[in-house]
Amino acid sequence: MDAALERWLKEGAGGPDPCERMIETSISWVFLYPDRVLKLKKPVDFGFLDFTTIEKRRWAAGRELEFNRATAPDIYRAVHAIVRRPGGGFALGGEGEVIDCALEMRRFDEAAVLSETPDVVRGDFAEALGRLVGRMHAAAPPGERGGGSEGLRYVVRSNAGHWRALADGLAVADIEGLVGATEGVLARCAPRLDERMAEGFVRRCHGDLHLGNILLEAGRPVLFDCIEFNDALSEIDVLYDLAFLLMDLAFRGQAEGASRVFNGWLDEAARSFGDGVWSGLSCLGLFQSVRAGVRAHVYGHQGDFVASRRYLDAARRHLEPARPKLIAVGGLSGSGKSTVARALAPRLVPSPGAVVLRTDEIRKRLWNRAPTDRLPPDAYARAESERVYASMLKTAGLCLSAGWPVILDAVFLHPRERAAAEALASRAEAPFEGVWLEAPAEILKARIAGRRGDASDADLAVLEGQLGLDPGPMAWRRGGASEIASGS
Repeated sequence: MDAALERWLKEGAGGPDPCERMIETSISWVFLYPDRVLKLKKPVDFGFLDFTTIEKRRWAAGRELEFNRATAPDIYRAVHAIVRRPGGGFALGGEGEVIDCALEMRRFDEAAVLSETPDVVRGDFAEALGRLVGRMHAAAPPGERGGGSEGLRYVVRSNAGHWRALADGLAVADIEGLVGATEGVLARCAPRLDERMAEGFVRRCHGDLHLGNILLEAGRPVLFDCIEFNDALSEIDVLYDLAFLLMDLAFRGQAEGASRVFNGWLDEAARSFGDGVWSGLSCLGLFQSVRAGVRAHVYGHQGDFVASRRYLDAARRHLEPARPKLIAVGGLSGSGKSTVARALAPRLVPSPGAVVLRTDEIRKRLWNRAPTDRLPPDAYARAESERVYASMLKTAGLCLSAGWPVILDAVFLHPRERAAAEALASRAEAPFEGVWLEAPAEILKARIAGRRGDASDADLAVLEGQLGLDPGPMAWRRGGASEIASGS
């Protein structure tokens, strides 16, 4: 950067306050002021991006503003031309020779970025984050440059080249073993990847969706700093986009958070996409592995070979074959089914754990309602309930066929419903476990009365009706929610 321009930027860039700190990355200079940020792109060419001319930097800055306003409109403000004034000095806009451009952003609390506090990604917040990403994907325009088997093959080969360049710091045998394993899984997944492209799962995504690019403000997640400079890296499969976040959470030991993000995204995505949401799970392990592989060479090039080797190990684990299993959690309203299902889900492999199929959420999807919207009585007619159970079992079959474990969260009050779940596991040749939760009536009533913001519409009248019914012979394991959730 020109020394005079840098000095002007540090002195305040025409504003009242000087720069508090400058951050330099491989592709940008970022100047932090008390109430704003100015970001300038470096005149570099790395192959996957080219910022070597003012026109190219202005183009990229304009796209960065446009793309990020979709998820962070309050942060991204404007793109300014930096001009050299006729009489000397610099200005943002106005008369003079345009020498560069700067993206202006609102200053935010860097400590609120989720990579600084990954443990906050849990419970309802984690689910809200997954749903936010799902809505972003559903609203995103279609793309095709980075999708399908060829798009992923490009990244896989790039990873292999970077790993081999780091062979002095990494074990060659480990590198070549992972290269071979990745290529083998990619070959098996290639037809499904190409089908997903044809089915519309390739969209203009965030592209760099890890915890370092998610902010927590006013209790809500904000996605920022998406990829704008190369469509091949951002026009990708939506599940590959999500995979970066899931991998990052798992790598940081946040298994419960990863599970809640995953299942929140699935329920939201299922509202806009077809059955490919579920069958595409056969590719999720590969997607997470590739994301971990990218992190491995990024840290390796920074000289941190301890982190690089940890990411290589993570990439290898994500390629391990899945072990589909079906667990059904039944019981009367208020018995703790959802609590137990959410506790069990992250314990099942592969990461981020089991798909949780909850009839309360499925019913809302079928009626095109938000998860916490209350449905009319007609939605609970016998025919509607049969439709909900049929949808749940169909979806579970797709997940099991994709090699993914599933937990069914439903009342299962009738023997035929329990028998249908067992029969599904048998057809899928998957291990089955049935759990029936029990609790005293007064506890069930207290739990229902205390519900807030939950997908279940069950009230005390519904519970009273259930208490008067006989569930018939019960072969499933019986127990209380805390007992089952703790594994005792």
